[in-house]
Amino acid sequence: MSDNPGAGKPIGREKYQRLIVAAQKEQTIKVAVAHPCDGVSLRSAIDAQRLGLIDPILVAPPERVRKAATEAGLDISGLELVPSAHSHDSAAKAVGLVMAGKVEALMKGSLHTDELMGAVVAREGGIRTERRISHCFIMDVPGHEQALIITDAAVNIAPDLDAKVDIVQNAIDLAHAMGAEEVRVALLSAMETVTAKVPSTIDAAALCKMADRGQITGALLDGPLALDNAINPEAAAIKKIASPVAGRANVLVVPDLEAGNLLAKSLSFLAGADAAGIVLGARVPIILTSRADTLLSRLASCAVAVMIAAALRKATAASVH
Repeated sequence: MSDNPGAGKPIGREKYQRLIVAAQKEQTIKVAVAHPCDGVSLRSAIDAQRLGLIDPILVAPPERVRKAATEAGLDISGLELVPSAHSHDSAAKAVGLVMAGKVEALMKGSLHTDELMGAVVAREGGIRTERRISHCFIMDVPGHEQALIITDAAVNIAPDLDAKVDIVQNAIDLAHAMGAEEVRVALLSAMETVTAKVPSTIDAAALCKMADRGQITGALLDGPLALDNAINPEAAAIKKIASPVAGRANVLVVPDLEAGNLLAKSLSFLAGADAAGIVLGARVPIILTSRADTLLSRLASCAVAVMIAAALRKATAASVH
């Protein structure tokens, strides 16, 4: 990838190309980048700015961020810098920019995820909403026709049924923000039959009924489904599962964090997939990247945040009218 990708120019893999190009048609968003004190996080912010996706505000100790920029050969002289004392202070001040209405998204820099999320969910000065906070991976899997949303593999460790309602709704809202014409949610388990011996199958059945009753909206739900018959039409046909979701799911809801983390990392390291990451349910989207992410994945994460911010803007405007 070029160090200076041009706005409007498709880059990388096809699914992420479409995502980035779609985001470039939306309004550029201001993003508080919390503690970008290494070359990777700085380059991500700068390249996302060059693509016309974000207008970054760096929140970091000035000497540390300037040293990181010099070592990486990056020019940050034109970027706004909000001074902080240390990583926890960076997180708090980045969240403060959201509270002040100065930014439409947060982006994780080189601090620990727990530090950033601690500031997000703080009782005083945090940016929680009534919705449960959850994480989504948007996976670009080679050979698979469409991007797959996997949730939750990073925030909720062992979610109960009430938490899963919000996890599912957050993912549905994300899919719509990304332009999905039809959202098909597969509630994953180890099997496709309901049994009290496997609690995730009970949760899946309950979530489907909740969707029937309007407690979850905007998507088709089916479950429990095993992974093969959720994404492979032939596997679904062999098991004689007839539903608009089986074999065609574009959102995969895992039973718990361990299952989601294993699924996402298996796709990344065994199938060569890229994974863009976003946290939902707070007042603004949170771009949550990993040190192992490619630059393309980081740019795709920024693109997703742009599209979520655009959807939130439109929803706010609609509610006013």
